[in-house]
Amino acid sequence: MRDAYSHGHHESVLRSHRWRTAENSAGYLLPHLRAGQDLLDVGCGPGTITTDLAARVAPGHVVGIDAAADVIAAAQEANDRTDQVHFAVGDVYALDAADASFDVVHAHQVLQHLSDPIRALREMRRVVRPGGVVAARESDYQAFSWAPDSPLLERWNELYHQITRANDAEANAGRYLLGWAQKAGFTDVTATSSTWTFADPESREWWGGLWADRVEQSSFATQAVEYGLSDDAELATIAAAWRSWAEQPDAWYAVLHGEILARG
Repeated sequence: MRDAYSHGHHESVLRSHRWRTAENSAGYLLPHLRAGQDLLDVGCGPGTITTDLAARVAPGHVVGIDAAADVIAAAQEANDRTDQVHFAVGDVYALDAADASFDVVHAHQVLQHLSDPIRALREMRRVVRPGGVVAARESDYQAFSWAPDSPLLERWNELYHQITRANDAEANAGRYLLGWAQKAGFTDVTATSSTWTFADPESREWWGGLWADRVEQSSFATQAVEYGLSDDAELATIAAAWRSWAEQPDAWYAVLHGEILARG
């Protein structure tokens, strides 16, 4: 099965991915890790979370997979734990692993881009060992909040939902994780939530700047135009609104994530 990745892999997207760490993106999982566990990181991107998790389960074997070969090549190049961590191109719907191969299967911001997230969770369940855990964290775009109010940022959020719907993906995946895991056959699921908050000058500039770039230069822009949802002029206006938001001294942005720890 081939799904369309709504973000693509433009530098502005990878800029966001490289910022992610185990602390800021997988805190709900960390108390459940221990030395010697074998871990699979599904949709690992540039591998920053992967190698952070690897440090916590060392000397356990860690595998990071992603559908994009160029992203995996970059992760391999940056990997400083080559004796412990292996990166490979992989398919979440058909994992290259035997049943019960891993103690932990982790996915961060992956299921929201899939046309069949329940099928993917079933496959993750297949490769986790008895007593192991499948951990997933997904954002919920409808629940994002910001100040000051901005009709153009509202339009950005509406457009993002339109693009993801065209890709048969779920932008509000965070709120559905619990139900998806139950439908995938898990009998013991703990659901939590957490946020990223951007409310100081440095983080506002970073978040607003990367989204301004993504709106005009990433697959977001390409798909918005290709699907007949927007045009270059509107995208330029939305990008300018992101930069203007970042300059406001009272600007505040919160990104809500749903999380699950699924067993059984």
